Amino acid sequence: MLCKVSDFGLSRELADDDEAQAEYTTQGGKIPVRWTAPEALQHRTFSSASDVWSFGILMWEIMSYCDRPYWNWDNFDVIKRVETGYRLPAPQRCPKIVHNLMIECWHKDKTQRPSFSDIVNRLVELIRFPEFLNGDSSSFPESTKASHTPGFQSVDKWLKHINMDKYSELFREAKIDDMDNVTELNGKQLRGMVSA
Repeated sequence: MLCKVSDFGLSRELADDDEAQAEYTTQGGKIPVRWTAPEALQHRTFSSASDVWSFGILMWEIMSYCDRPYWNWDNFDVIKRVETGYRLPAPQRCPKIVHNLMIECWHKDKTQRPSFSDIVNRLVELIRFPEFLNGDSSSFPESTKASHTPGFQSVDKWLKHINMDKYSELFREAKIDDMDNVTELNGKQLRGMVSA
């Protein structure tokens, strides 16, 4: 019951302890151009940052209900357009805040892309405060907990609103019975409950 993000079969443990600096290079084989970061295409050098780029494409696929990234463009067109700054537009009905996260994942400078832990925390915030999905907010609030109180009367109503009501029993068993308890949860606790 664990979700793992990898890079299309090239996933491996990296010896370097510094995740931001850890890289590996591949010499041959095919590369899935539509999902691959520009630096990985140019130098065949892969890192957690290039995996973040791929994850941004995966988010786009999910939000577009499995549309093909870059549609019917051939691989040369994809490479040329991405290198000149083109980024996939928001899919129909995709919240702006989610598309902005995708755009951050596709930053040309790999050091400016969010880390996976940052992405997880931000997605957890959207689960905790789904009303941000309906707004025109372009970025995540500095302190969601301090600046916003959820407008849900019960945990059950909140779970139903985010289409996660199948987890109501788990929340009851964990004695999380009001929204104050929910806002005190961190991402690790939420993942632990759902994967238990």
